[in-house]
Amino acid sequence: MKLAFSVSRGRNLRGNIVFKNREVPSEIRGYVRKNQSGIIVGKTAVCREGNRNMKYALIGCGRISTNHIEAALNNRLEIAAVCDVKPECMELLLAKHGLKEDTKIKRYTDFRKMLEETMPEFVSIATESGMHGEIAMYCIRRGIHVIIEKPMAMSLAQADKIIALAEQYHVKVAACHQNRFNLAVQEMRMALEAGRFGKISHGAVHVRWNRSRDYYSQAPWRGTWEQDGGALMNQCIHGIDLLRWMMGEVDSVYGVIRQQFHNYLEAEDVGLAVVTFKNGAVATIEGTTNVYPKNLEETLYLFGEKGTVKLGGKSTNHIEIWDFADETENDCKKKGLEETTRNVYGNGHTSLFADMVSAIRENRNPYVDAYEGRRALELVLAIYKSQKMGEVIRFPLTEFASADMAGEFE
Repeated sequence: MKLAFSVSRGRNLRGNIVFKNREVPSEIRGYVRKNQSGIIVGKTAVCREGNRNMKYALIGCGRISTNHIEAALNNRLEIAAVCDVKPECMELLLAKHGLKEDTKIKRYTDFRKMLEETMPEFVSIATESGMHGEIAMYCIRRGIHVIIEKPMAMSLAQADKIIALAEQYHVKVAACHQNRFNLAVQEMRMALEAGRFGKISHGAVHVRWNRSRDYYSQAPWRGTWEQDGGALMNQCIHGIDLLRWMMGEVDSVYGVIRQQFHNYLEAEDVGLAVVTFKNGAVATIEGTTNVYPKNLEETLYLFGEKGTVKLGGKSTNHIEIWDFADETENDCKKKGLEETTRNVYGNGHTSLFADMVSAIRENRNPYVDAYEGRRALELVLAIYKSQKMGEVIRFPLTEFASADMAGEFE
């Protein structure tokens, strides 16, 4: 399969795309890249359309916020303001990116006041998960486009309300499932769309990470049913999103969750599920924060009658197995592809932001829109409901919330 690369070099970019034990092919090194659908992928993605910088604001300056600010800088957005209930979090974040002395960036502890005074064109929401839905709906009602960190909401009812309001107010909503933009993930998706796998037999996602008491003690909302959920909702949802995106519409799920080591939390620290799909394929999900002593892997497998692919690495950023019956010379270049990342969040935020800017300007849906965010949320909540009810859950799931699991491990 021939891949298309642009010839414009990006700026202000950090890190490289590397191939294990080999040099980077010259056609990839340093260039902005697009997939078959014209979507910019990889950490070198930068939106260059037009001369006007789009006004942007960030709500929530915690653990993931550094990726949002970096994406805003890479896309040359006008960062009008940041907001957090803890002023010190804002200052630490801005200092990390050399922006602490930038007086043009306003600081707020009240997102409502920030929106009223700065009037950004779009915001990204990176608060605790339980606040995502409320803040998103507030923004949408004021005509402000939003990128919502995962999960987009903590209940299906709230997710449906976000979708309805976005349509009513003609606002763009993107779900922050940035791993869809990983180079390895895009390669898998293109092979799938080209029919190279043939009939899909099964797939699997494994998120085998570590989260200690120190991690959970950093914020009181972590590990609570109402504000966060457990390993599946917080850590595994990116892998769950990729699995469902690759394998199609879900028919049913049976799940089991447990709290093995983190008895100071409300939610699970390990979850497993078997998923059946309407196309006849099946899949397994494993997500945990119990791996000793540190994060082990996030892997995605896809098995077809004519192809097998395994993506691995810290954030499904590495092609570990790439085998197809119709193998070409180009396939050899993809084996061992590893996109370097500084953390488990990967590099996809820059591309997701670039796509959001383009979606606003072109009046189209974002590549990962609110419907896609809802699909990932639906599968996590269905696993929770299966645990609660002790039975197989048929799709579609119409009503359920993470808070409905309250008391599960008491």
